[in-house]
Amino acid sequence: MAADSQKATGIALVISDVDGTLVTDDKSLAPSTIAAVKRLRAAGIGFSIASARPPLGLRALVAELGLDLPMGAFNGASVVRPDLSTLEERLIPEAAAREALERLAAENLDVWIFAEGAWWLRDPDGPYTDLERRTIGAAPRVVADLGTLMGAASKIVGVSRDHAHLAACEDRIGAALAERATVHRSQAYYLDVTPPGLDKGQFVTWMSRHLGIPPERIATFGDAGNDRPMFDRSGFSVAMGNAEAAVKSAASAVTDSNGADGFAHGIGRFILP
Repeated sequence: MAADSQKATGIALVISDVDGTLVTDDKSLAPSTIAAVKRLRAAGIGFSIASARPPLGLRALVAELGLDLPMGAFNGASVVRPDLSTLEERLIPEAAAREALERLAAENLDVWIFAEGAWWLRDPDGPYTDLERRTIGAAPRVVADLGTLMGAASKIVGVSRDHAHLAACEDRIGAALAERATVHRSQAYYLDVTPPGLDKGQFVTWMSRHLGIPPERIATFGDAGNDRPMFDRSGFSVAMGNAEAAVKSAASAVTDSNGADGFAHGIGRFILP
């Protein structure tokens, strides 16, 4: 882990996680964050985001931050333009999706499906549904049988207020679906199942090739386990103060929490010359 006085050099692109990193806990952008992105642009440094959110959950960020580069949705499984049109997209293989659905249900988790551009669930009043409505700016579609969507699933989410149980589920379900799907918690209360072989680190590599920027000139910001692949693929990485210890230890540096202007402080301390 780098000391707070260390600065990255020659950074040409910053890629940030969203929830727990770029936005505060109430899912809003602090004025300092908006100003920090403007400072990056003024310094000639590109900025993009990689998120577990579906593309529709990125729309407000595009508008508020003036984003003009491709973005990674569904933990990098989908790459979209600022107008949310698709550049690249992969779905969870149907057999793996069906097994994931069965295993999540067997663990007594609420299950959400993101498919066909919408958010699907059985119980619209289940845990964290109000939070997700605010987060992505959309209402869910209620369906009796989630199994009908298994051929079109971009992301399957197990949801629980029992965070310790969900952490244990991550290990069990991740082992069961190894090589057939990617399984990571994006928040303490969300367990994401996404297409195999794709993660936020792959998105960093995609952006490196797409923009012709060497990985060592890319900096990444994140707070959760699903952000660690970004850290591995970038030249400089910054963990949020609210991140778990394992995430902090994997980063080049640590900034303040997402509720204490951590992103803006990290940009000022470590990225801008």
